[in-house]
Amino acid sequence: MRNLILAAMLLSSPALAQEPIVGQASVIDGDTLEIHGQRIRLHGVDAPESRQPCSDASGAPYRCGQKAAMALSDFLSRSTVSCQPLDLDRYGRTVAKCFVRGVDIEKWLVSNGLAVAYRKYSGDYIAAEDEAHAAHRGIWAGQFEMPSDFRKAKVR
Repeated sequence: MRNLILAAMLLSSPALAQEPIVGQASVIDGDTLEIHGQRIRLHGVDAPESRQPCSDASGAPYRCGQKAAMALSDFLSRSTVSCQPLDLDRYGRTVAKCFVRGVDIEKWLVSNGLAVAYRKYSGDYIAAEDEAHAAHRGIWAGQFEMPSDFRKAKVR
């Protein structure tokens, strides 16, 4: 009985009951898109903030969040993106799992070292993160601060 009540609650959630959001996406930052004026927070990933500094393998500084956003924009190009809403975040943005040309966008970001698995909210991309880390891809090639830690430090 408890499972039936939980299932009914999940199905009645406005975010979960929504149809997919489909269209050309604008990249807001490395983990946020906008389609038809609707902000979409990518599920299960956390990308560095746009002004977040990182250093590459040689120790040279670069803005890793800006790099993530630009790489995501190039990857999406002008292709149609399809996002399946899962939830709403505390800022009222739709949290969704998104695909372009049949590719899981979140997995692509993490696999390329442009974002980390957001373990606080999902375990979906831990294997992709482990693989990117072992291969020293993207942010894993040098030094960086976890995006959530960077945000916390900026609030103080």
